[in-house]
Amino acid sequence: MRVIAIDGPAGSGKSTVARALAAALGLQYLDTGAMYRAVTFAVLRSGGDPGDPDTAAATARSVELDIGLDRVLVDGFDATLEIRGPEVTRAVSAVAANPAVRRELVARQREWARQRGGGVLEGRDIGTVVFPDAELKVYLTADPAERARRRAKEVTDLDYETVAADLARRDALDSNREVDPLMEAGDAVVVDTTGLDIEGVVTSVLALLKENTDG
Repeated sequence: MRVIAIDGPAGSGKSTVARALAAALGLQYLDTGAMYRAVTFAVLRSGGDPGDPDTAAATARSVELDIGLDRVLVDGFDATLEIRGPEVTRAVSAVAANPAVRRELVARQREWARQRGGGVLEGRDIGTVVFPDAELKVYLTADPAERARRRAKEVTDLDYETVAADLARRDALDSNREVDPLMEAGDAVVVDTTGLDIEGVVTSVLALLKENTDG
């Protein structure tokens, strides 16, 4: 099974780089962050409280998720846009910090890769928790202001200041949570994408992969 792990905080370029790598390598791609957002959306859609651990855990176990390349279905409902909205964004950290939710979704992520013989997976714990034996682990980072600018372009209904504050809050929550905190794997290659074009980043990662394979 061939797994490439792309970790890093929001706005570091994970999705764009991971998609391009998957295309270049002929592998499938999975945005694991979308899974946590989808569970959060499912809780909110049912009128539940994302901060209630039992509600979030029960939803994670029962919800039907279809995380495609450009579409996210939650119990058959197209929630592609909704999972990126401000309501889900504000609540997703509480869901992602829930140990029972993480256990369920990590199991689903491993099964996803097993069924496909691997893939390029991006998230905040792929190289440290989900696939610690991945063929290559890349930890992407970028200057906080650059990350906020990138995310502000994606979220059209929020201004830069709001996005920057949300990212700082999310970074703090993700880095300090007790279960599977955001961190670099000891054997990950760290790439600062500030000011770099995606093509250059992907070329560098492909070269690293070739070195690992040749070595």
